[in-house]
Amino acid sequence: MRYKLMGRSGLRVSELCLGTMTFGEDWGWGAPLEECRRMLLSFTERGGNFLDTANNYTNGSSERIVGELINGKRDRYVVATKYTLSTEPRDPNAGGNHRKNMMRSVEASLKRLRTDYIDLLWVHAWDGLTPEEEVMRGLDDLVRMGKVLYVGVSDTPAWMVARSHTMAELRSWTPFVGLQIEYSLIQRTVERELLPMARALGLTVTPWGVVGGGVLTGKYSKGGAATDSKRAHINAARVTDKNLEIAAEVQRVANDLGRFPSQVALAWLRQKGSDIIPIVGARTASQLDDNLDALDLQLTAQQMSRLDAASAIDLGFPHDFLELPFIRSLVHGETWELIDRRR
Repeated sequence: MRYKLMGRSGLRVSELCLGTMTFGEDWGWGAPLEECRRMLLSFTERGGNFLDTANNYTNGSSERIVGELINGKRDRYVVATKYTLSTEPRDPNAGGNHRKNMMRSVEASLKRLRTDYIDLLWVHAWDGLTPEEEVMRGLDDLVRMGKVLYVGVSDTPAWMVARSHTMAELRSWTPFVGLQIEYSLIQRTVERELLPMARALGLTVTPWGVVGGGVLTGKYSKGGAATDSKRAHINAARVTDKNLEIAAEVQRVANDLGRFPSQVALAWLRQKGSDIIPIVGARTASQLDDNLDALDLQLTAQQMSRLDAASAIDLGFPHDFLELPFIRSLVHGETWELIDRRR
């Protein structure tokens, strides 16, 4: 495993991140403690040091298990967790981005993780209510207190991320170092605004859902159903004819290479940019090992083109409009092809 710098910081993180939403069986589909131990051991033996959890994953069991497994070797790992999602459905302040929930969530996470600091705290999702200056000042306070070292943002519109990040920079508060989003061969709409924004701001991208909830592994077929109890409503929306066609192309490339489809899906994502660190999760150590074997898989330009074509999306306005030759000539005259473009 090689390492990458996290955003515009000096923090070194492994080129794959171990997702721990499957740590714990509270939601009916996770892994027990000893299987989690085997997964972490396998990840660590490959050189992995980047762990991703959240305050509400498996009702808090994920953080507790991570805390138990890294106890005594805490500083070896870069531990990322999240706040935002509600932990008490009837309490209006038990969820959201506001300072009260931020502070109480971090204190609870520190206890479950058995640590006195969090390496990277993610804003888990935009709540649509809390002013961005409250969020960014609260995150900066946590950094100044030493309870959090770096901050990132997840599942938030590009305009809000850009506004919040720029505000933090202008006010000498702690800016974001990373962006966590769903990104895979069946979810490429992030290429419209979120990815270009992340690159402009220097944010490392840590995609989740990298195998499309199992769709890109060949798990589902036409007319099949997604039955994972807690995730059924999410996965069912992914099992579409278009996505199954994409999965079929992934399978064909995998067959050509003698590899698993999940490895091909991961390799495609890793080759979409050096600033991308996929989050890989599994329910068993053997599944995780299969995913980690994608580290030595390099797709050819032709294979990348096949997958790009099968999963292509329209970028929409204004992107497609600005790419029109007539519009480009209006903007640049006859000089476009003479310009060495940075990106």
